Order: sequence, then C-alpha cells, then structure tokens
Amino acid sequence: MDSTPSAYEGTLAGWTTRRWLRTGVAAALIVLAVLGSLGGWAMWRTSQLTTELVDKRSPALIEAMRVQQAVVNQETGIRGYGLSGRRDYLQPYAQGQADEKTAIRRLRPLVERDARARADLADVQKIAGTWQTRIARPISAASPADAVTLATQRAAEGKATFDELRRALTRQQSHLLRERAAATHDLRHAQTLRNWMFAVIAGVILLLASGVFEGLRRGVTTPLAQLGFDAREVAGGHFDRPIVGTGPADLRRLARDVESMRQRLVQELEFSEASRRLLDEQAADLKRSNAELEQFAYVASHDLQEPLRKVSSFTQLLQRRYGDQLDERADQYIGFAVDGANRMQKLINDLLAFSRVGRVHNDHETVDLEAVMRRAVDNLDVAVEESAAEITHDTLPTVVGDITQLTMLWQNLLSNAIKFRSPDQPPRVHVGAVSSDGIWEFTVSDNGIGIDSEFREKVFVLFQRLHTKDSYPGTGIGLAMCKKIVEFHGGTITIDPDYSPGTRVVFTLPAVGDTPAALPREPQP
Repeated sequence: MDSTPSAYEGTLAGWTTRRWLRTGVAAALIVLAVLGSLGGWAMWRTSQLTTELVDKRSPALIEAMRVQQAVVNQETGIRGYGLSGRRDYLQPYAQGQADEKTAIRRLRPLVERDARARADLADVQKIAGTWQTRIARPISAASPADAVTLATQRAAEGKATFDELRRALTRQQSHLLRERAAATHDLRHAQTLRNWMFAVIAGVILLLASGVFEGLRRGVTTPLAQLGFDAREVAGGHFDRPIVGTGPADLRRLARDVESMRQRLVQELEFSEASRRLLDEQAADLKRSNAELEQFAYVASHDLQEPLRKVSSFTQLLQRRYGDQLDERADQYIGFAVDGANRMQKLINDLLAFSRVGRVHNDHETVDLEAVMRRAVDNLDVAVEESAAEITHDTLPTVVGDITQLTMLWQNLLSNAIKFRSPDQPPRVHVGAVSSDGIWEFTVSDNGIGIDSEFREKVFVLFQRLHTKDSYPGTGIGLAMCKKIVEFHGGTITIDPDYSPGTRVVFTLPAVGDTPAALPREPQP
C-alpha cells in the first residue's frame, strides 16, 4: 500500500481497510496452505521411510542373521555328536532349532510385501528342511555308536547340503543389506528435501510477514498516525488546522468525519464558552441557595418547635389548674393535644436529622464497627434491660465512613429489632458479618413479629408505618434513615424474604483495602 492518494485511484480507491486485510489474509492463507501441504508431504515421506527402515529393513536383516546363527549352532551340535557320540553335544542343536523357529516367525511378516525376500526365505527354509531330513534328524535320533557311523557315511552329503544352505543365507542377507542401503539412501534424500523445503517455507513466511508489515505500515499505521497527529493538534487548541485523510476508503471517511467534527467544534466553541459562564453563575446561585435553605431548615425547625412547646405546656397547665372542673372527655382531648404536639416535635427533629444525612455529618474516616456497636448498645441500655433482650454479634470489621451516621444506623436497626418483638418471648438479636469480593455484608436478625412480603419495600419509605402509634410508638422514619445512610456509604439494604420467624435486615458496606478478607465468625455477647 502507498500512503499517497494516487495509490488509491481507479478500482482500488473504494477498498476499505477490511477489504485490504481480507484480501491479504486470504492470499497469505493460500500461500501458507500450499507450503503447509508441501511441508506435510515432506514430513510424511520422511516418516514413512524412517518407519520402513527402522521397523522392517533393519529388523529383517537382524532376524536373517539370527537364522544363520541358529543354523550354524545346529550344524555344530550335529557334527560334534557325530564325531564323539556324546549326547551333551546335541544341546547347541536343540537350542538352534528353537532360535531358528523364533527368528523365522519374526522374519516372515517383515518380508511379506517383498517378493524377492519371500523367495529367499523360502529357499533357505527348503534347503534347511533337506539338511534336517537327510542329516540332522537321523543323526540326532541315532544311538551314540550309530550316530558316529551315520555321520561318517553322510559326511560328504551333509557338507554339500550345508554349504548350499550357507550360500542361500548369504544371498538372503546380501539382498536385505542392499534393500536397507537403498532405504537409507531414500531416507537421506527425503530428509534433505524436507530440510530444503522447510528452509524455503521459512523464507516465504519471512517475505510474507515483511510484506504484510510494510503493507500495514503504508496503508494503515502511517495514515492513522497522521490522522492521530492532526487530531491531537486540534485537541491541543489548534482548531484552524485542517485534517486531510489518506489511505483506504474507510480511513479517508474517518478523516472527513473528524474534519467535520473540527468544524463543528469551531462553531460551538463560543456557544460552549457562554454556556460555561452561565453554568458557573447558576452553580454559585445554587450553592448560595443551598446554604440559605439549610439555614432556613434549621431556623424553621426551632421556630416550629417553640409554639409546639407552648401548646403542650399550656395545655398541661390548663389540665392541672382546671382538672377538677373538667369531665373525662375534656381530659381525653387535652391528652390528644399534648400527644399531638409531642409527636409533631419528634417528627420535626427526625426530619431535621434525615435532611442532615450526607450534608452535615460527612467526615469519612476509618471506623471500628466493634466500637460503634458498643456505643449503640449503650445508647439502648434502658430498652435492652426492660425487654430482657439478648444481642450477639460476629467479629465486626473496620470500614470507612462517618462514625455518627454509622452509630445512628446500628442504633435504629437494633431499636427496631427490640421494639417489634414477639409478645411471648424476649427478643434475641444477632448481627452477622461476611466479606466477599471487597464488600462486607451485614445481617441483623431477630425473632420478632416479622414483616409481610408485600411490605418489605414499603418499610424503607419515609413516614411509612405498618402499625398504629398505640401498638408501636415511633414516627416511621427509622428505616428510611437507615436506607439513606447505607446508600450514602455506597451500599444497599433489603429485607431477607426467606428468613422466618422474625426479621432479617441485610445491608452492605465497602471494605477497607487492608481489611482481612474474612474474620472468625464467633458470636460475642
């Protein structure tokens, strides 16, 4: 590929990078397939000749030599027995017969595809059979005295027959030697051809790799580098620098798109600058408004509580001073007024605390949850003692967060577990902690009255109550505050739908980097 536009004139001007790559890869694969086929054929040919030489030719020659050695041992034994008449001289003859049978049994399958080798083996077996019939078996079967006489009578015939057997064995070995030499020569020739072929393949692969590298450099990397340089110049503030694309069609289209983007950036620059100034002004106004709103909420909460305190105080004063003049219904109305004023005061305080989560208390630091748990339990000491509650927990870790908010979280969860207890048994609360993939999962389990499945999401909504204030006091803001605290710390909080009887609140908090992956889960009172 050429990086100049003229290289893409004509029919190649519309070729994209993908088409160039597909064409190049297809051509390279064809060349590699041809070279691989030739290399595979050379390897197969070399392996075939190696197998022929190692598994057939050499073993066949070795077995032929073993046949000859076995026959010589037989002749030695027969000759010794015929001369001396001693039976122990027949031991080489017996051993030679066994060795001959073994060698011929191994030799026969090695030469079954070679006609001349089969003929040589048949000739050797025929002559050996004649020698066995005429000389070896009669002498070995005769008595010592008769064996000497018989050996003397057939000495000339035995020598002639055995000489003929020697010549047959020699011919067989000569033919096998020549065949092994020819196989060795073919193997060396095939190895040489294979080596040259692989050298050629390596050279072609190097040339192909060089061609691919040069083509990619000229057609892809150089145009991309130029386009990247121009884009960086524009990004550096040189918006008047034009971007001209070179290379394949898709890279030129990309350059045109970047050029259009540059022109659009130039057009939008003034508008963006004006928008930024407007946003800065709005951000300043919003910051000032938030500060005023926070101050207003604080002042309003105190100003609202003052008339409520007056209503409650004067209503109680009215009851004390004129209690003997009022009937039972009037006392009930006064109680309603006092209770309403107190509840309104508590609602205002809870709303103020809820609004401050994430704004007032926002000091993230390393917090030991063991200490936070002890502080929360100490704050609930009266409720724990009155309800005979038993609170246990696993070993709690160290996390990063706001200690005030985390104390409020534990205190609200433990307070709910004690408040919504079963009427027929004292509350049993257990806090669990498990670490997984950098997240701590905490559970607060109790044996209380539980939460129906249809209310498990509703309980986290602000001012949502499932019971009347006469049954269970409170403002319905506790779990909503817990949800806000947990989400402010980057976690989630839910009600376990499978836990029964009672309620199990499950929430997560991110783990500190150096916090151990897991701690022993031994309940601690």
